[in-house]
Parts: sequence; C-alpha cells; structure tokens
Amino acid sequence: MSQPLADSPSSLPRLGLALGGGGARGIAHIHVLRALDELGLRPAHIAGTSIGALIGSAYAAGLTGLEIEDHVLQSLAHRRLVVGKLWRTRPTSLGEFLADGGFRFGQLNAERVVSVFLPDAVPKKLEELRTPLTVMATSFFAGCERPLREGDLPSAVGASVALPAVFRPVRRDGEVLIDGGISNPLPFDIVAEHTDFVVASDVTGGPLDSGSVLPSPMEAMFGASQLMMHAIIRAKLGCVAPDVLIRPEVSTYKVLDFMRARLILEETAPVREETKRCIGEALDARLSLAGS
Repeated sequence: MSQPLADSPSSLPRLGLALGGGGARGIAHIHVLRALDELGLRPAHIAGTSIGALIGSAYAAGLTGLEIEDHVLQSLAHRRLVVGKLWRTRPTSLGEFLADGGFRFGQLNAERVVSVFLPDAVPKKLEELRTPLTVMATSFFAGCERPLREGDLPSAVGASVALPAVFRPVRRDGEVLIDGGISNPLPFDIVAEHTDFVVASDVTGGPLDSGSVLPSPMEAMFGASQLMMHAIIRAKLGCVAPDVLIRPEVSTYKVLDFMRARLILEETAPVREETKRCIGEALDARLSLAGS
C-alpha cells in the first residue's frame, strides 16, 4: 500500500501483536515493529514470551521500532560494554548472594539483567505502559503457563526470559517462574482474547545440521528447547491461527548470539517489507469481507 493504513477509515480492527521467544533470534522482531510504524499502526494489546516480552515491553512503553533498534545496537555495541552491564547485576552483599540461592555456576539473575538492559523510558510497573502488555511465564511447580499483566515489570519480564541453565528461576508473588517459552512460545492465542486482528512473529528457528559433528551439551539443550517450542506452536496452529504469521529466517543464529545483533538485523531486513505486504493484504481482505 502506498500510504499508511492509519489513514484508512476508522473501521480498522483492533490490532494484537504476539512476539515469540528465541533468544538473540528475537532481535528480528524489530523489523515487525518498524513495519507497523511505517504502516501507521499501533497495537491495542501486545503479548510477549522471553525475548518477545523484553522487546514488547519497550514497544508497549511507546518507543518506536527504530528507537528500540538503536537501543539494542548501542547496548550491544561491544563486549566490554555488555560485560560491564552484566557485572552490575552481581549481588552487592552476602545477604543478596544468599537470597539468590548462593553460588550457582552459569545462572544469572534474570530480573537484574532485564533491568540493566531495558531502555530508561520503560516504566517499572506493567500497569504504567502505554499499551497493555501480557508477559508469558511458566509456573514451575504448577506446571502451566502464567500470563502476567500487573505489578513489577522487571520481575515479570525476568521470569519470561528465565531459560533454565542460563538464568535462575524467578520468585514472584510467592510463585517460582521460569521461561515462558516452555508453556507458550508464541502467545497469539493470548492476544487474540483482547483484539480482532492478530500479527504474530515466530523467531524460534531450529537446530541446523552441522555435518558429522555431534552437538555440544549446550547446543543439544537449546536445540531440544527449539524442537519443543515448534511442537507447541504447531499444535496451537492446528486449532487457531493468527491473521498474519511472520517467520524470519533466523535458524543460522544461536540463541545467545546477542553480540551479532547488527548482523542479525542486516540479514533479516527483508522481513520488514514482507510484514507490511502481509498485513496490507490481510487487512484488505478483512475490510473487503466486512463491506460485502
């Protein structure tokens, strides 16, 4: 379409945006946000899992896709900067160290990591966001998904990104929460409860065959997680599907490839025009059907 869709009649449906989990692969979500901006569209509700919750919280706070892209590139500009940010997440006292569970090799405090990497413009409470946001986490002991819409934002997003073996679980309101991707890796069904037209961005990717070399224990763990998320999404799509499903080509990037942010953005850039085309076609079909 040659003009922003926001210039069209006010009969446009309420837009819902679902941003899935996938670690560093989720940097490609930014192209979907920029596509919406260029179309003149703002979601009425956002649901995010893991990296989707992190990026979704910035978008729900009112930042544009371009502003989020700039923040990501600045935050991950060089390794020393990233290490410095992670250093700030360490316990500052023995009491904090023990409260975090003591010495746990390789497990970071997800809430603190989220806090130091979120843009300053993002409020501390979910209720203070400009756009309603549902953050997806998984209740470890209840064994079910846990949508979070109120209260402390860093702990909610921290819970959603708390991939086991990388981040320690998050205790929130007396409940132990872990990575939302374990129960709902692409929450288009959640956002559909609040909107009429759903755009979903799936960045789970998948493990790639590297030849005869067996995957390392870490690669096997991440690969198994991706296969599990694919199975969940496939089952959900068999029941109901979003109006627009975007799947950037992200399998060549590893889950922890955050230092390759600029490359990920450059190589997945065609997603922006694809998103604009798919949304335009789907909305045209919806409006034509409504007018017939």
